[in-house]
Amino acid sequence: MSKVFSAHVVSVDGFITGRGPGAGRGLGDGSMLFDWYFDGDTSSRVFDGFRLSEPSARVFDALAARVGAVVAGRNTYEDSDGFGGSGGPHPTAPLFVLSRRPAPDKSERQTFVATGVEDAIAAARETAGGMDVGLMGGGVLTEALEAGLVDEVILHQVPILLGGGRPFFQSLPEHVRLRLVEAVPAPGVTHLHYEVER
Repeated sequence: MSKVFSAHVVSVDGFITGRGPGAGRGLGDGSMLFDWYFDGDTSSRVFDGFRLSEPSARVFDALAARVGAVVAGRNTYEDSDGFGGSGGPHPTAPLFVLSRRPAPDKSERQTFVATGVEDAIAAARETAGGMDVGLMGGGVLTEALEAGLVDEVILHQVPILLGGGRPFFQSLPEHVRLRLVEAVPAPGVTHLHYEVER
């Protein structure tokens, strides 16, 4: 059975963007969250142009190789300017965007789902062909956690306090317990891999 996981870059104070994110502004003033994608000496085997430290490349590429489809929220889609014509955040995986607003012009690799996170994840799983489904965006992760659909949460925690921006974690109706599987320190980031306890 394929797994559903979230892998997000997050500041120590819990933000996934800086102040002022949005269409045409990307992550606002939070772009430094992704410096570790480009300041290493090891090329990613999955993402062209990414040069990471060796420990980050090992973690990042192992996760990216698992992804058969991605489910993202509409805010993530808008902040990323629709992923600039590339179709999605992953070089090969189709993208399912959870949105109750009308779909804009989209690429053939993008599907908009208005009927809820359960339907979006089910469609992504079917398309993924046995591979895993990656989640993007705090809202999507929150809804999927509430529905009991998340198997793993991976945080790429950057040692910075942004002090504002879009918070990653949103309000949940109850506690969600996580079990630490692995912690990998790397230059500019610590990779924290958790399993969701059922």
